[in-house]
This record gives sequence, C-alpha cells and structure tokens, in this order.
Amino acid sequence: MSRLPSLTGMRFVAALLVFAFHTTWQTAYVAGTGGDVLGDVFANAGFYGVSFFFVLSGFVLTWSARPEDTKAAFWRRRLVKIYPNHLVTFLIAAVLMLIAADAFTTKGTLANLFLVQAWIPEIQVPNTMNAVSWSLSVELFFYLSFPLLLRLLNRVPVRRLWALAGVLGALTVVVPAIAQYGIGGVPLPFIADGTLSFGQIWFVYFFPPVRALEFVLGMVAARLVQTGSWPRLGLLPAAAIAVGGYAVNSLVPYLYGVAGTAALWLTPLVAAAATADHRGDASPARGRLLVRLGELSFAFYMVHGLVTSYAHRWLVAGKDLPPLAGAAALLGALLLSLALALTLYRWVEEPLMRRFGAPPRRPGAPTGAATVSATPTASASPATTSATTGSPETAPGASAPRPTALEARE
Repeated sequence: MSRLPSLTGMRFVAALLVFAFHTTWQTAYVAGTGGDVLGDVFANAGFYGVSFFFVLSGFVLTWSARPEDTKAAFWRRRLVKIYPNHLVTFLIAAVLMLIAADAFTTKGTLANLFLVQAWIPEIQVPNTMNAVSWSLSVELFFYLSFPLLLRLLNRVPVRRLWALAGVLGALTVVVPAIAQYGIGGVPLPFIADGTLSFGQIWFVYFFPPVRALEFVLGMVAARLVQTGSWPRLGLLPAAAIAVGGYAVNSLVPYLYGVAGTAALWLTPLVAAAATADHRGDASPARGRLLVRLGELSFAFYMVHGLVTSYAHRWLVAGKDLPPLAGAAALLGALLLSLALALTLYRWVEEPLMRRFGAPPRRPGAPTGAATVSATPTASASPATTSATTGSPETAPGASAPRPTALEARE
C-alpha cells in the first residue's frame, strides 16, 4: 500500500485537539463543573496537536522527497499550499477586527501578513490577526530549510540515525531548562504559576529554530522507516504511548508541557501509522469519513480560531449560559468551522493546489500520476487526495517504498 491515509485521518484528530483547547480552556463555552473538567482535560491539547503537525510535516516531506525535485519547485508548492488560505483568513480576521473595533498594530499586522510573527519576541505580535497563523510562520522556516536539512540527513549513515534521534529527543528536554534558567524578563502573572516571562515562553513555544527539533525528529523517523530500521511497533501500542505522553505533559512544569517534549510521545505514532498503511494492517484512522475530514484539516485549522474566539465573545461571554446552552454553542462553532473549512478547501486550497501544487513528474511516469497530500502551527503546518499514487523510490536496503507525493501542512 503506497498511500498513507491514516496520517491524513490523524491530521483531523490533531486539529480537533487544537479546537478543543480553544473552546474549553482558552475560551470556555461550557460553564460549571463540567466546563472545569473539560478545561482540565484539554488544557494541553492545543500544544499537543501543534507538535503532532510539526513532527508529521518533517516525516511526510522526507517520505515523499524525490531526487529530481528542485528547491524552487518544492518552495513553490509549499507556498501555494499555505499562503492562499493564510491570506483569505487574514482578510477575514481584519474584517472581524474592524467590526469589533479591535486595535491594529503596524508591526503585528505586517508580521502576520508576511508570516514572520513567530520570530518577534514581543507579546503583542505572534498571535495578532488570525492567531493560529503563527504556526505557519514556523512551518515556512521548516520549508525554507528542508532542502538543506534533507541533504544533510541523507549523509547520515543508517547505523547513526538512532543516535541522531536520541540527540534530538534530548534537546527537546534541554531547551525548556535553557529558557528557565538562561532567559530573564518580567513574569506574566496570568501564565502558569506566574513566574515565567514572555521571553521564556517565546523561546520554547514560538521560536522557529527551536520548534525545528520536532520537524527534524519527524524527518529522522521517516528515514528509519524507509530503511527498515524502525521497530515493528503496532499502532495500538503507539497510540497508548501518545495518550500516556499527553498525561505526562499535563503534569510536568509548563515549559516542558507546551512544546517539543510532546514529540517524544507522538513520533512513534506517526511512524507506526505510516508502517500500518504500508503493510495493510488494520487502522481506525483510515476510515473514509476521517480521511475526508483530514483533507479539510488545514482549512479547518485556519478558520476555527476566528470562529471560536468571536463566537465566544459575541454569544457566550458574559451571558451566563447554562451548561447545555454552552455545549450547543460549542457544537455550533464546530459545525460552522467545518462548513467554512469545506468552503475554503473547495474554492481556494484545492483548485490552487491542483493548478500550481503538482509535484514534478518522473521521466517515464504516466501523465495521470496522482498525488496524496497529508498538513499547527506547526506549518504544519498542511491536503488533497487522488485515487492512486505512483511507485516511489526505495531507500538502500529497504523494502518499503515511498509514495509519489505525500506532503504535509502543516
């Protein structure tokens, strides 16, 4: 099996985790004890979902890379993938801000428009306009770096890939300690225990080179699977590791729970899902509905933050809604986000990707060769599916082929 539909299905689950975070913890739709429980359960869900997208992006871009591709063609495809959706939602955000009489800042608006907001360590900048687009700023850095990173990774002997993975994993644990003890600043009383500055949080959560640890870990995992070096870890045990890791990340200090350490628990799930699809093993993430929703996940990710924040502001906040009414509002926000995502996908993302996002065709390949797109933050984040894929090139010593085109958003 050359397609990897399980990863597409899992993309929607990750996007839904981000949605749950925004509607139960960041802006609580459901009041009372039930709302408090939901807030506790999903307090780390958004961070976890974005980390999944960053790992997934590195994995599928490495999996689908072909030697005949050029840097210019790769960058064009990735820009066509993320920027049109970003521009549309940027304009929608601007209209909503005008209606709500929200203030614009020149730096924040321009940084968001050109996707450089994650590089600016000022609290007013990274989450301006359509707040979730900060992750596209990070993904754009991944995409610009990917040709060089792949060239370097391909020079690493297979026997050293696990050592490299270990170093990357260790760095995800070291980075929060560097932020904790090496970066100062004025503490923010409304974050965690009130002892952390924005500079510390920015370094761990927003700074693109730091988040690249997750992306590169995904790249290494793809090479391990391609070369047959990945252990035969089933999808169920990998899912158990991911769920257990979520529980761990919910208990550790704030800086350890919001970013890179999640990759330690999520990378096995990405690799196991890809392996299950290649071998034809059973996978609940491969269902037709979930895969279809996965195709919409990038558009859903891009619209849901605007829907949930303004719907909460205008319909929920200060209204003292009973829990059932709050739950109904939450469901309405979900359905509206899905409807807008479908519209954005059909009228913007899909036609532009079909027109400008096709990967280069290998010499001698059929002209009708199809593509599969698999894209949080994180860039990834990152989706169209055709009926078939071509036969990919096999890595030295490996029996597992790569799909012709499986690319992630991010």
